Amino acid sequence: MRILHTSDWHLGHTLRGEVARDHEHQAFLAWLLATCVREAPDVLLITGDVFDSATPTASAERMWFEFLAAARRAHPMEIIAIAGNHDSPARLGASSSVLRELGVHVIGSLPRRADGAIDLERVLIPVAAGRGLVAAVPFLRPVDLGAQDDALEAVYGEVLAGARARRGRHQALIATGHLYVAGADAQFLSERRVSVGGQESAPLRLFPDDLSYVALGHVHRAQRVGRETIRYAGAPIPLALDEASYRHQVVVADFAGDRAVEIRAVPIPRAVEIVRVPKRGAAPLPAVLAALSALPPLGEAAADPARPYLEVVVALERPEPRLRALVEAALEGKRARLVRIGVETTGDHAALADRIGPARRLAELDPREVFVRLWARDHAEPPDAAVLAAFDRLLAEVRGDLADPAAPPEEPAEAFVS
Repeated sequence: MRILHTSDWHLGHTLRGEVARDHEHQAFLAWLLATCVREAPDVLLITGDVFDSATPTASAERMWFEFLAAARRAHPMEIIAIAGNHDSPARLGASSSVLRELGVHVIGSLPRRADGAIDLERVLIPVAAGRGLVAAVPFLRPVDLGAQDDALEAVYGEVLAGARARRGRHQALIATGHLYVAGADAQFLSERRVSVGGQESAPLRLFPDDLSYVALGHVHRAQRVGRETIRYAGAPIPLALDEASYRHQVVVADFAGDRAVEIRAVPIPRAVEIVRVPKRGAAPLPAVLAALSALPPLGEAAADPARPYLEVVVALERPEPRLRALVEAALEGKRARLVRIGVETTGDHAALADRIGPARRLAELDPREVFVRLWARDHAEPPDAAVLAAFDRLLAEVRGDLADPAAPPEEPAEAFVS
């Protein structure tokens, strides 16, 4: 059996909230389709953050469905996708009943039966004519976990116990997750550590040695964690300027019975390069302007979507009010597209800059963090557990996390009373 593991597509992403990435995503999806034909996997695993937003754009949703249709036509593989923290479980799972008939399994939220137990029929997915069994656990939100202690370990324990009870002899068992696992290199954690069940990092013991492979999402740089068979596939494109320093990839894993016998990375070609002036650190303004003047000319490709992105970082001893105008003048007629001008303060102003610190954009803050900050303005004590739980329920309702349209109809409310 062969699987192809990919993650963190973030369809609909914009660079620094301004530059659309549709061209890069379309190039990646075309490459992925060709790679699936060439590698001929039995299963394509997508481990979360299909979309960049809980309310994806029409073009992002169109890319998703067009890829699924093209992939099913091009190669007869099964496709499994779980929701990540950026996805709306309800929206991602809205078409899962239809897609399941086409061999595409989408797990938006953790499905539960009326008695509160996990619906293992929907989470445990046999693949490759029974040669593999995938425990498809999505990103776990507060509504998935409840209030019990060690909720994260309880969920994985219940799912994996059910998987072992169903596992056939020599059947490969593959688990998924969208979370930060302790031991992953934190410098490549391109997003904040999202708390899952009150834990910012998941212990490696969630994934025992009897698992054939663990397919993870959330960390944007591909890496192994703990052992060769626990892998982050990483994002397919640089989702931030500082993600340009490493190559992006998908993972192909081959199994002989219940053992992974070969795991290899397949590098993804970059559709749009990211250029930094200077290549590292900061440079004085005259040196920066000279380097910009030496960049390749635009030529006749003004509308070329493959024009490289440009980040400029200038070292200044004192404020320079004409900085943007000078940089833009130096870039007149150049092929690179300016997306950021950074400043590193030197001299007497450096200490002041250190004290002030970088401002964080509202879009970079977690909604719960914003709520806690606002609460602190009017209350002497932080919000208690009941208030935070109520906020989590409200946030889940607004994001559409509370209902998975693919789930069976709910029982009457009195059936849930213990």
